[in-house]
Amino acid sequence: MPFVVYVLAVGTFLMLTTEFVVAGLLPEIAGDLQVGVGQAGLLITVFAVGMIVGSPTMALLTRGMPARVTLVLALAVFAAGHVVVAVADALPVLLAARFVTAFATGAFWSVASVVATRAAGPGASARALGLVGAGGMLANVAGVPLGAFAGQLSSWRGPFWALAVLALAAVPLVARSVPPEDGDRQPTSLRSELGVLRSGRLWLVLAACATTTGGVLSVYSYVSPLLTDRAGLAAGWVPLVLVGFGVGSLVGTVAGGRLGDDHPSATTIGVAASTTAVLLAVCLLSGSAAPTVVLLVLLGLLGLSANPVLSALAVRFSGVAATLGVALSVSAYNLGTAVGSLAAGHALETDLGATGPAVVGTCVAALTLVPTIALARLRRREAVPA
Repeated sequence: MPFVVYVLAVGTFLMLTTEFVVAGLLPEIAGDLQVGVGQAGLLITVFAVGMIVGSPTMALLTRGMPARVTLVLALAVFAAGHVVVAVADALPVLLAARFVTAFATGAFWSVASVVATRAAGPGASARALGLVGAGGMLANVAGVPLGAFAGQLSSWRGPFWALAVLALAAVPLVARSVPPEDGDRQPTSLRSELGVLRSGRLWLVLAACATTTGGVLSVYSYVSPLLTDRAGLAAGWVPLVLVGFGVGSLVGTVAGGRLGDDHPSATTIGVAASTTAVLLAVCLLSGSAAPTVVLLVLLGLLGLSANPVLSALAVRFSGVAATLGVALSVSAYNLGTAVGSLAAGHALETDLGATGPAVVGTCVAALTLVPTIALARLRRREAVPA
């Protein structure tokens, strides 16, 4: 892999760390701002909304800008947003800063994905996106736990200062590693960019992006009550299970990217089917701690491993609007997460109890088979000579 792919993976590590680190700091943030934990949780919600809206918006606004410039500006805005969060004392100011930061995150992720695929070449695009995505998965393994730990030791503002400094340190690294010939995008008309929305294959990919993350993250969002209330695991073991999930996600993302270049249909369908099976097993066996822990680690390994393949397909089916295609996939991932976690939260309040989110996740993950099988059939039909 070209060196720039690893540099971009560092950037996605920062981006995903900031998206999820708030979850581990909510009590400290709520106490300092003198608001409820539920109100402080809006810092997570507003970031997800910003990603959904911001990714395609920034892709269109920066379509004539060199990718290297877009990436550097995104990092600079990212750093500035974190400084505002670190010094602000009012929740509305923090929410506004998080929303703007999400726009920068969406811009960076979308452009970085296109730069990585171009640098690696068409034969290794999914593998490149697997490595870029692995930076995000590493955030769950190291970035988020370290941020939460640092916030508890000092102040919740410390991790945001650290992310701002790291983003600024990454600016010269990105500026040097993204070559102009790979980063410059030929300007295209807005009409040509929006023409990608007529691609039925792209919409099938976006549907798969939404359901695959919606299925997994609906369970992940409420894994604590599943482990403690249902499986009977001590609360102190929950962070270790989450680390196991994160390690599994890291390995699965890299492996999925490697497999997806040669076998995209088999990878996407196989991941959807196996994820559904694992989630169904969680529904049936969550009354026991040991099998539940094993299944959650397996869920990390399998559940998101097709994402690099789906992102690579979004680039392929977007044609001249590759950045917009990736941006739409980022929006779809976040939309699936938002809807899945919302439905899982409602299921938690029903008679299903702590098993409710797993039931929701199983149903949503099973829906992934519809678009992935449809894509495979279209691909097979094109391969058969008339």
